[in-house]
Amino acid sequence: MFLIICIICYLSFSSRYILGRTKSRDDRDHKSLSSAPLSIIEWFLRAEQHRKGICPVKIRQFSKISDWWIPNSQQLLVNTFPIDPEEKAGVRIVKNALFSRTNTTPFEGLVSVAAWSENVLVNVLDLDLAVVEISEFVEVFSGKVSLRGSTPLTHRYGGHQFGVWADQLGDGRAHMIGEYTNQHGQRYELNLKGSGKTPYSRNGDGRAIVRSSVREFLASEAMFHLGIPTSRCATLITATDTVKRDLLYNGKLSDEKTAIVLRLAPSWFRFGSAEILAKHGELNILRQLLDFVIESHFKEITLLDSTKYLELFSIIVQQTAEMIAMWQATGFVHGVGNTDNFSLLPMTIDYGPFQFMDSYDPELVSNASDDEGRYSYRNQPKIGRYNLDKLAESLKRVLNKDQHSTISIILDGYDSTYRQAYISAFCKKLGLQGSSECDDERLVVDLLKMMEDTKSDFTMTFRQLGDVPIDDLETNVINKSHWALLDLQMHPKFIQWMTTYHKILVDYGIVDEVRRTNMHRVNPKYVLRNWMAEDAIAAVKRNDYSVIRKLLHVLQNPFDDQIEADVLGYANRPPKWSSTIRVSCAS
Repeated sequence: MFLIICIICYLSFSSRYILGRTKSRDDRDHKSLSSAPLSIIEWFLRAEQHRKGICPVKIRQFSKISDWWIPNSQQLLVNTFPIDPEEKAGVRIVKNALFSRTNTTPFEGLVSVAAWSENVLVNVLDLDLAVVEISEFVEVFSGKVSLRGSTPLTHRYGGHQFGVWADQLGDGRAHMIGEYTNQHGQRYELNLKGSGKTPYSRNGDGRAIVRSSVREFLASEAMFHLGIPTSRCATLITATDTVKRDLLYNGKLSDEKTAIVLRLAPSWFRFGSAEILAKHGELNILRQLLDFVIESHFKEITLLDSTKYLELFSIIVQQTAEMIAMWQATGFVHGVGNTDNFSLLPMTIDYGPFQFMDSYDPELVSNASDDEGRYSYRNQPKIGRYNLDKLAESLKRVLNKDQHSTISIILDGYDSTYRQAYISAFCKKLGLQGSSECDDERLVVDLLKMMEDTKSDFTMTFRQLGDVPIDDLETNVINKSHWALLDLQMHPKFIQWMTTYHKILVDYGIVDEVRRTNMHRVNPKYVLRNWMAEDAIAAVKRNDYSVIRKLLHVLQNPFDDQIEADVLGYANRPPKWSSTIRVSCAS
């Protein structure tokens, strides 16, 4: 039976690569496949190894875009949703559609591949790393040429920005250039950011600058390797073209180099995707959107069930709460938690003026243009609920009236879900893996209060608590290299807290070696601090790509001790100048 399954799989994948390309040859001149499909014997051996857990099945990595991309009719977005009939360029109000056909705008100057994620290119996109050296790769992912047979799209959505309904927003400088299903059966939507003007550009120029592009490229990959749901970035391509930007909204314009990032996500639908349809009474499209999300991403929900939208909302509430708890446990501040920046899946998307905090400060506002502190670290859980409430208002438009009270009850469960996920995450950071060991959340609350009072570093306090034996901690024997703990040690309640912590460990039989191992698994040594991003940005601006590439490697292994990273100071106390860094939405 296993042999039969392998033969069927072999024929299926072989036909994908042979028939797909035979069919596509009529579209335009196209080079043939560079190598033959796997032999059936090789396929069987790899499949048998995979079944036994020896190694994953790996079919092929493509070194040519022309071999990798198969033009076909499997463009789900184009085939599922109504498309804006107007195709001419220009900013406009779009109605009764979720997407507009919009071509990318090529750069006029020289372009360079500044950085790429090997993990994404190889493991997600099935590409060989050699592909980054060829012109075809650069042309496609800098927006110069389109993927053959693909329809570039820009997404129409709305959103509540800083608590105010902004109506139509949409992809003002991003293009969906195609959909790719990899050899593991995972579907991704490929999105270029900084690729030119669209119907949704409003007063913008459609470009992204090096500063914001470097930050998004690094942040999305850092978050992924920290285990937090996120969109991904495959490439960062810079250009010699420049645009004017008022980076701090102080009236001072500067010439900024431009760039494009290739972003990937299973879906780019966000809360605002549903909101604009509900606000404009486009309820049939809203139902299409919700059904598509269910069928594509939440297959456990039955489409024919009358409660399907309630079930979908329940999952979104739970996963949004859990995601924000992960943000809090990592010291991550998103910076612009508008409803158009919250994913329906949910995952972290649209990295702008974010920050991984240095000293623990619950009032930290990462966005220099957030004058009222709406999106501070402390407020993020409340913003999550606010955004879910706005999504619930939209869903009510397609629910019967008897279900309105139910969706409110589901929303009311957000607070307890978030609190449970939050306490669980912080208990794990203390080496307490089971929820029973951390029933008294005072252990977490008291530690965070001490960290706030002493301005202890968020990331390194938890990391160094796992470095030092518990007996040394309780007797105040702390090495000078553990600088974050030396700060925390200055608090008058430090010894008292340590005694309580040690007692809990003893009561639950958690030996110190296990505690320290558990803590090192969940507490990173390296996060993307603002000063590290600034160093990478400055280097990229002068065409030095070594800094961003080294930094990416460090961030892809955040829990491992790395000699080169330590030499570069990535685990040291942040430099004093880093406190002067200001980041805004101007990008």
